[in-house]
Amino acid sequence: MLELGHTCAGIYEPDNVALAAHFSNTYQIPVVDDVNRLLASDVDLVGCAAINNEKISIIELCEKHGRHVMIDKPAVTNREDLQRLEAVLNRGAIQVGMLLTERFRSSLYTLKQIIEQGQLGRVLNITMRKPHRLTPTMRPSWHFSKEQNGGIVIDLFIHDFDLLRWLTGQEPVSASGYMAKSILPEHPTFYDRAGLQVVMDGQVTAQLYADWHNPERSWTWGDCRLFVTGTQGSAELRLEGDPFVSKDDLLLVVTHEEELRRAELLQPPSSITADFLNRIEGGTGVITHRDIWLATKATIEADQEVQLIHE
Repeated sequence: MLELGHTCAGIYEPDNVALAAHFSNTYQIPVVDDVNRLLASDVDLVGCAAINNEKISIIELCEKHGRHVMIDKPAVTNREDLQRLEAVLNRGAIQVGMLLTERFRSSLYTLKQIIEQGQLGRVLNITMRKPHRLTPTMRPSWHFSKEQNGGIVIDLFIHDFDLLRWLTGQEPVSASGYMAKSILPEHPTFYDRAGLQVVMDGQVTAQLYADWHNPERSWTWGDCRLFVTGTQGSAELRLEGDPFVSKDDLLLVVTHEEELRRAELLQPPSSITADFLNRIEGGTGVITHRDIWLATKATIEADQEVQLIHE
């Protein structure tokens, strides 16, 4: 936002003082000790990366003061707070944004163009595999609390449900699967891997998998991959690249008529920040309130349906 010519009124962070100081020093932004300073009349937009189950209260506080708000994902962690979010979005007094950043990656934007141009034919199935590095000693205690964090389905699959909707133009109608626990018994509500089978209303099927087991010595925080199967071709997207080829996003496409190729990546027309600012100014955003609501609703409902597995 600074690069787009805006100014930052300050950072409020009563707990992680070191992190606040880092951003303050890096971007020459003051640290404030009163949250009301960031709700003052000269502030137009609040950015929120609070503990997950506290975000809805901050969203409501911003609405009370007439301040637009951009939040990190997820917005809520349970069905009751989902209803609170729905009420704010329906009232429309402020614009609420969420950092559903995947839509604004050049590789995923390119994949969407390939799908829309019909290069893969009719999309039949999408598989997403997203292992994450945990490094538990570097995580705050709330990360391991289902109540505070929301758990692996809500915390991580929010991106995947948003991508399923965006790439297919369809809505999820069912999701079933599991959450499994095999590590960290000192955190009884923390589950370290999850898988879902999803059916969309246009008959596209999907498999979603995520875990907290990406090895510490891996070249990346998460070897995340996405596979699309169509009637005329298929695509594989290596979101963190391949260390033997390139650490940049790698999009591979093969069809009945064309041999395997590495697709040249296209740049999205805007950043997620610019997209949200455009929405605040009355324009149409790539990510809308409806997108935030439906992706969030899908994760909450999927979380309630999964089977719990304990080793």
